[in-house]
Amino acid sequence: VQLVQSGAELRNPGASVKVSCKASGYTFTNYYINWVRQAPGQGLEWMGRIDPEDGGTEYAQNLQGRVTFTADTSTSTAYVDLRSLRSEDTAVYYCATPSYDFWGQGTQVTVSS
Repeated sequence: VQLVQSGAELRNPGASVKVSCKASGYTFTNYYINWVRQAPGQGLEWMGRIDPEDGGTEYAQNLQGRVTFTADTSTSTAYVDLRSLRSEDTAVYYCATPSYDFWGQGTQVTVSS
């Protein structure tokens, strides 16, 4: 099992960012994908999850309205789209399998003017 994420991003406040997570080594639609982030000096924050089989999503309450998860089953890739970025969104973003056995390598998102 391997999860490979897209590269680092730098955005201005108010912009949007989309991070990808390409899965391999298993049947993509068999397991949901968690999204987790870690801000500098902070612990891990669960952002939500997506079930690639039916596109069903669950979002952390503090992010609802600003975040969207999608999954492309043709490429076995999950995406997180975060809008109206704030400096507090600066973090390393991770995708992970349901039991957190496997993680992507992380994507640094920096929000700064």
